[in-house]
Amino acid sequence: MKRSVLFLCASLLGAHILAAQSFQAFFSNQTLRVDYYHTGAKGQESFALEQCYAEGEWAGSTTQLVDRLNRGEYQARVFEVATATLIYSRGFSTMFNEWQTTGEASTRSRTFHESVLMPMPKNKVQFTICRRDKQMNFREVFSVVIDPNDPTQINRSKRAPKYKATALMQNGPPATKVDIVILGDGYAEPDLPKLRKDAQHFNEVMFATSPFKERKSDFNVWLIEVISPESGIPKPDQNIWKQSALGTIYNTFGSARYVLTTANKALRDATGQVPYEVVNILINDNRYGGGGIYNQYNTTFATSDQPGVEWQRDYVYVHEFGHSFAGLGDEYYSSQVSYEEFYSKDIEPWEPNVTALLDKENLKWKALMAAGTPLPTPWEKAEYDSLATVRAKLDRLAPDYYAKREPLIKRQDEILRKTKYAGKVGAFEGSGYEARGLYRPAADCRMFSLSLVDFDPVCRAAIEQVIDSYTK
Repeated sequence: MKRSVLFLCASLLGAHILAAQSFQAFFSNQTLRVDYYHTGAKGQESFALEQCYAEGEWAGSTTQLVDRLNRGEYQARVFEVATATLIYSRGFSTMFNEWQTTGEASTRSRTFHESVLMPMPKNKVQFTICRRDKQMNFREVFSVVIDPNDPTQINRSKRAPKYKATALMQNGPPATKVDIVILGDGYAEPDLPKLRKDAQHFNEVMFATSPFKERKSDFNVWLIEVISPESGIPKPDQNIWKQSALGTIYNTFGSARYVLTTANKALRDATGQVPYEVVNILINDNRYGGGGIYNQYNTTFATSDQPGVEWQRDYVYVHEFGHSFAGLGDEYYSSQVSYEEFYSKDIEPWEPNVTALLDKENLKWKALMAAGTPLPTPWEKAEYDSLATVRAKLDRLAPDYYAKREPLIKRQDEILRKTKYAGKVGAFEGSGYEARGLYRPAADCRMFSLSLVDFDPVCRAAIEQVIDSYTK
């Protein structure tokens, strides 16, 4: 059995396996949450199963059980033991694999708590996790047998919901819709009216943005009113410490604006009371920030006390959703990040909107390009970068900071709007935190600039593919 699983993790999925899928044959309409510990340092990792939990109704598709999107650093795969049949798979990324690209990972080991959701199997299964190797092929890194009929393996206790859950938008049964759950962190009990208002606001922002606007009927949205002991979340660089229910924190990986949480169990316990596939966390704090990890969750700062820039929180909400929902990569490259080697430039990234342009004849988004578009696609990069350098040197605490920044931003925006190939799909150098050697599909996109510009055609297509995977 072990040999069969290893072979399948290293090979393409055969059509006979896909055809063998049947939800009713292999699963019951319930969710199995597999919790495990993920430990390691730079270049090494190990896994240890912590606990399996039986949760509520299965929210995912009952027809598209095997993941065909080929996204994520990892992929969970589930095989029925009796027949060695692949019955479920799903790609995802983790906080752990991001941390491995930071300098800290070269000096110490860390452990992260993680979860994978899957439909409840009827019979014994082999649960495996595969990770991409340097050639982007999935290789098995963890495997464990789970027997749903063994009363000692799955915690089936009825964990009473701690927080009020409200349906913000309902368009049909979970199995045929994308199911979003919105939670708040850093909202104390007196802040709950603000949480309700914030959730409604961001939900309206999402579905005023294409392609979500056109696909609104394919979504359900829940709000869970998580109550934190205090208002706000920690900002370690300012020595501000708060107790929040979901453990979100600024300064993740040393980046002031990056907001993630290591309190995975608290997060999953809170979300488990409703059917969901996508987790959006609203942060009751006023520092610009957020984060998003593919098929995990995203975060967005929800309070803006600076007149004229309230729109930035709307930008962050949709931008981070692009990461967590569709696996879109960051297309910007001039902002500070803590990653040291996030991409290998001699390997094509898995993200659908970032390319190393190693094979111009087979560019991953070739079908969306107009004939005659040059590769690489020229744009006024030198001037754009010189303006970014001047912006980076401005003193953010100076009273004239915004006055000095505004003309720089205005000119950068003008470059993106008026460059010769604006609005066309090509391969524009500068993407994935790298000024050279990585390329994005368009001059501008919601994944590139800090603006309310739409997703470019490549990102939009990638988002629609994910929507289809849950609803078709």
